[in-house]
Amino acid sequence: MSKERLAGKSAKCTAQKQSMCVKNTAPQNVVVILPDYNDEVSIGSVVLLTRYYADSVIVVDDDSPNRTAEIASKAGAEVIVHEVNKRKGATLKTVFAAIYDLGADIIVTMDSIVTMDSNSHHNPAEIPKLFGPIIIGKADMANGSRYLNGLDKYTLSYCRVGQNILDGVTKLNSGLQITDSQSGFRAFSALTKDIFRFKAQKMSIESEMLTDAGKPGLRIVGVEIGVRYDVDCSTVNPIKHGFGVFL
Repeated sequence: MSKERLAGKSAKCTAQKQSMCVKNTAPQNVVVILPDYNDEVSIGSVVLLTRYYADSVIVVDDDSPNRTAEIASKAGAEVIVHEVNKRKGATLKTVFAAIYDLGADIIVTMDSIVTMDSNSHHNPAEIPKLFGPIIIGKADMANGSRYLNGLDKYTLSYCRVGQNILDGVTKLNSGLQITDSQSGFRAFSALTKDIFRFKAQKMSIESEMLTDAGKPGLRIVGVEIGVRYDVDCSTVNPIKHGFGVFL
């Protein structure tokens, strides 16, 4: 790929990866995508934890000014490096375009945001919860949601108000009854990869993907997930972020 270079190879994970609810199904090649920028302190631990639940982990380093790519590679991830910062939409497009070459049956996207104590924004242990409905043939896509059982009391109030608005707009555009439309923790059957446009370059990519998925009538389920609330909101100004997604 132009302006991109391969910085490492993934190592197969030999640990028990399947949850009890899917352990009797046919083996599936699960590939986890971690879009990343400037996380050299913690990306290694996130990759190591994620590899326990996946056959391979791909880190897309979006032109980090440090050793993020090098450390991710040493931790066992396959690393794709953008030579210029392209934002999340382009990051996902890069990997989805290469999925068939990797032999993936299931794709999991997961935020690699980390906290000061090196814990991931999303919990890698919940990866089997997301790909479970796909493996057993009940869904083509799973959307991780914090809000399936009502409002989450730990989310900052202005973040949740904005989330409700964006959920409503996304439902109108996609026709899907979905909660947590801005979730970056999702699983997809590899057969869905050509459905997504990847036009949005910033965080609005999450809503765009749901809109695209709603058009062909894919089977989409919500899966309850947890999250680290000390990194719950984007570092971008929430009003600016919400308005951008709304447009």
